[in-house]
Amino acid sequence: MPPTPDEQALIERFSNTYQRLTQSEIMLGIERAVCGCDYGCTSWTTRDETRDICRMLGLGPGRRLLDIGSGSGWPGLYLAKETGCDAVLTDMPLEGLRVAKQRAETDGLEEKCLIAQADGAALPFREATFDAIYHSDVLCCLVDKRGVLGSCRRVVRDGGKMVFSVIMIAPGLSEPDYAVAADGGPTFIETDTPYPVMLAKAGWEIADHMDQTAAYFDTFRKMFDFERTNEDELIRIHGADGAAQLLARREATLVPVERGLLRRELFSVVPAG
Repeated sequence: MPPTPDEQALIERFSNTYQRLTQSEIMLGIERAVCGCDYGCTSWTTRDETRDICRMLGLGPGRRLLDIGSGSGWPGLYLAKETGCDAVLTDMPLEGLRVAKQRAETDGLEEKCLIAQADGAALPFREATFDAIYHSDVLCCLVDKRGVLGSCRRVVRDGGKMVFSVIMIAPGLSEPDYAVAADGGPTFIETDTPYPVMLAKAGWEIADHMDQTAAYFDTFRKMFDFERTNEDELIRIHGADGAAQLLARREATLVPVERGLLRRELFSVVPAG
């Protein structure tokens, strides 16, 4: 199914962002200071968080990892380099995949990593292909969340695992607070079905569940502070209107993050028996 106009606009925005971030040494320096990496990433996964990911997924030589919504390669390429696993990186924004391909070549990972443009809800792989699946802050940016979870279930092997982080609206909010959270969250953050229910319906069982909200708040605040301090660089790479829009989105997110209206959670799941 082709993307809706809103989905296509988001794909184009991410594609432009990947290209611009990796062309700015200042922005890459901010990324190193905040997340501990320099891939031109757009998720909130830090280097510290990747330690939990490696542990949960049991990555190592001979294991095959699928990174969905991989963007410019973080952390899929990093995980392959650090653990020796084989990795397949997929996403829709083509520019991010081009950046990831170049980084894979730079890091000598051409033989370990395959990079492909693919819709997470319609993965072009055979059943039971992967030992491990990872996606970082992806479902909150997609409409067909259930479709992605079902597609992942189809391509994971028996005994495999999936780990993912997701930004969500805190439960039990008043209507005004819910509106503030929805306005400040990722474009498609809203869902009528709680993630545990969605996972069960897609054939997954929760093995571990971690609250990453405090770390998300800290990472977001640091990123926003650096961006405001370097507004001239934002204007240089995004243009005046683009920089203003980015800072306005950050400001809209800061309010619900500070008030605890948005959460970021990490799930480790296995195929349901």
